[in-house]
Amino acid sequence: MPSLKRIGPALLAAIVLVGLAPSTAQAYANAFFPTQSSGNRGADVQAIQYLLQHHGQSVGADGIFGASTVTAAKAFQTAKGLGSDGIVGPQTWGALVPTIRSGDNNAAVKALQVELNAKRRLSLPVDGVFSTAVRDAVVSFQSHAGIGADGIVGPITWRNLAWHYDYPDFNANLCDQDPDGNGTAANWAASAAVAQLEQAARNFAGTGQGKVPYGDAGFEHGGDIPGHGSHENGLDIDIWPIRTDNGQCTAGRITWQSTTYDRAATRQLVQAIRAAAPGHVMFIWFNDPTLINEGLTAEWPAHDNHLHIRYCEAVHPNSTYDC
Repeated sequence: MPSLKRIGPALLAAIVLVGLAPSTAQAYANAFFPTQSSGNRGADVQAIQYLLQHHGQSVGADGIFGASTVTAAKAFQTAKGLGSDGIVGPQTWGALVPTIRSGDNNAAVKALQVELNAKRRLSLPVDGVFSTAVRDAVVSFQSHAGIGADGIVGPITWRNLAWHYDYPDFNANLCDQDPDGNGTAANWAASAAVAQLEQAARNFAGTGQGKVPYGDAGFEHGGDIPGHGSHENGLDIDIWPIRTDNGQCTAGRITWQSTTYDRAATRQLVQAIRAAAPGHVMFIWFNDPTLINEGLTAEWPAHDNHLHIRYCEAVHPNSTYDC
């Protein structure tokens, strides 16, 4: 399967050895603005909402691509002479992103702060002020990405930042699991995928059936990942089935044939995953025949003991991930 960025064997070995994502990276030759549309969630959606505000559109910035965001995106596209479909792809992103720098104070800076917080695991205030701290964060990201580190955020910086993967919040009823020995380096995924699974996990918390075990997703900049045939494009995340003792985060991974497998709870989890990302779940591979017959999961070899979620976008450079 094609990858957004291939990680060399030596660097990959170092990542696996220390269990950490690399601190530096070359410029992302294949970086692109991720297409976001109705049903998506996350930092990229919230950044789009702030950018729409910057261009005079009336829309909240809640990180959920709902009806009001579709309406605002269509209005912006019409004003710019773009195809008015309410889908924010590379062309609409390109029209949305302004060049911003130290001293600016506007909603576009809020979009930048949201992206930096998500993609660089920071805690910048989302106040719209391009402060010294924001400039330092920009320079750090530009160095990390291998692009010109001048502290000015233009189209290249925006594109690389929007493309960069996100890291999950394990306070969102998730627990970190490492079944394939890839460590925390393998927890990164596209912003929408991370946010959509976080929301599903939060919703599942309301059932009182424990946390959702988060397995491998991908490396910080994509690329080959040991033990997986995919997980290279930021839209694949593995999770584990739920146990009858709710000990899926502490008592070990099970299969759907296990006596401690809780089908009813796993069904609720799958339903929560689909509800949190309407139109953006391509499939969930998991070999429980009952859930397969119900149309909730699909069969795939070696998926008896985990659920492989593949999220998708309206348009993706790799057509495997087109919804």
